[in-house]
Amino acid sequence: MHKAIWIFLASALALTGAAAQPAHAVPSYIAAALADPDRPADQVARDGLRKPGEVISFAGMKPGDRIGEIMPASGYFTRIFSRVAGPRGRVYAFVPIEEVRNCLWSETDGGLALAHDPHYPNVHVSVAPVDEYRAAEPLDVVFTAQNYHDLHDPFMGPADLKVFDANVFRALKHGGVFLVIDHAAEAGSGVRDTNTLHRIDPAVIVKEVEAAGFKLAAEGNMLRNPADAHTLFVFDPRVRGRTDQVVLKFAKP
Repeated sequence: MHKAIWIFLASALALTGAAAQPAHAVPSYIAAALADPDRPADQVARDGLRKPGEVISFAGMKPGDRIGEIMPASGYFTRIFSRVAGPRGRVYAFVPIEEVRNCLWSETDGGLALAHDPHYPNVHVSVAPVDEYRAAEPLDVVFTAQNYHDLHDPFMGPADLKVFDANVFRALKHGGVFLVIDHAAEAGSGVRDTNTLHRIDPAVIVKEVEAAGFKLAAEGNMLRNPADAHTLFVFDPRVRGRTDQVVLKFAKP
């Protein structure tokens, strides 16, 4: 991680009383969700790099939770969330209509298909304009992985981030968590690389999300990679799956 990014995040964490967090122990109910035999083998094979057990533990998800997921893509996390939430919980996956209309690859198919998968009956999928994100009931957690940068890109409108982040804020219960994972760009680059390298300056995420009323509670370090120079396209074989990623945990007061 570039020194400037560390300085910014350290300052933000100090202001909010947060701290960088070590790897979390994975509770048994999350371990059981990861062992779900209905998970596709190609998704299970990615667990070593994506570290879903640590990420979900860090987010604080638990059985019975109402979980909102934004842009679920293949449904990699959605399936795990379903098992974590269990029969008393709900998972509300939100797919922006802009993503469905404008993506040139079938990245939304897996998530959309979960609306009809009998193995995951507590998953509900909705499709609507990105700036009209809503929740069917107050949520405990809203989660998005490797997608926040897309909200700034032309194919997404781009989204009105003030409206979007405010809608996420309204969707959560008091004390709820907004968990954002994304590929880190160079410090000071702002949104320069969102549509080319698919990266975003972490400082932008913090600024925009906190402007909606959230407080940065903690930063997880489980997906950091100091060897990533932040200059390669995230799908470049030299770095794909191993980009330096921020895991930012925001809380609704």
